[in-house]
Amino acid sequence: MGGEGATISTVLVFEHDPDVAELERLYLAREGYAVVVEQDRSRPAAAVVRVRPDVVVVDLSEMPPAVTAAELYRRVAEAARPAPVIRVLPQGRTVEAGEQAVVRPFSPRALVSAVGAALRAHAEDTAADVLRAGALVLDPRTRSVRAGERPATLTATEFDLLAHLLRHPGRVFTREQLLAAAWSPGGGAGVRTVDVHVAQLRAKLGQASPIRTVRGVGYAADV
Repeated sequence: MGGEGATISTVLVFEHDPDVAELERLYLAREGYAVVVEQDRSRPAAAVVRVRPDVVVVDLSEMPPAVTAAELYRRVAEAARPAPVIRVLPQGRTVEAGEQAVVRPFSPRALVSAVGAALRAHAEDTAADVLRAGALVLDPRTRSVRAGERPATLTATEFDLLAHLLRHPGRVFTREQLLAAAWSPGGGAGVRTVDVHVAQLRAKLGQASPIRTVRGVGYAADV
C-alpha cells in the first residue's frame, strides 16, 4: 500500500490526544514509517480508504459519544482488511500473548515495536501458501474458501475462525482462546458463540470440514 512501488510502510494513527499523537508520529517517523494522524474517529472507514495504510493504530481508551470500542474497532478492521490493526487499550487492561495491542500509558518505543511486529506477522501471513485440509482449500490472500469443487461463502468471523484453526493443525483450542482469536474485543460475545459458528462452518463445508470437537476442551483442525 501507500502507492505503487513504495517501500515505506504507511501507518494510520487514530488518537484523540494531540500530544500523544504527536509523540507517536515522531517516534514512528524516526523509524522510517510514513505516518498519518487522525484525531476524528467519527468516520474511521473513510480515513482508512483515503490513506490505504499498511497498518492501523486505533485508540480505544477514550471513546467519542455514541460509539463503543467494539464498534469502532469493527469499522476500522473491516475497512483496513487485510492490513493489521493495533489497539490502544485503557489503563488496567491486560494484553494476551499474540494480541496486537498496547495499554495506556505506553512507551512510544513499545508502539514502534508493536507496529514492526504486526507488519512482520502480516508479511508472513500473506507470503504463506494456501491452507489445505483434505478437500478444503483456504486462501488468506483472497479470503476465499473451496470445499472440494465448490466455493464456500463464509462470514468474516467464520473465515477468521477457520483460518486460525488451520494455521495450527492438530492443536486443541479452548472456546475462550478461539473467541479471543476470531472475535472483536468487547463485542459481548460469549463462549457458546464459538459453538454456533463451528456448527455453521460444518454445515457450509459439509464433508470437507476439518474441525474436530475435543469433548470438555474445545476444537481442533485435522489436516
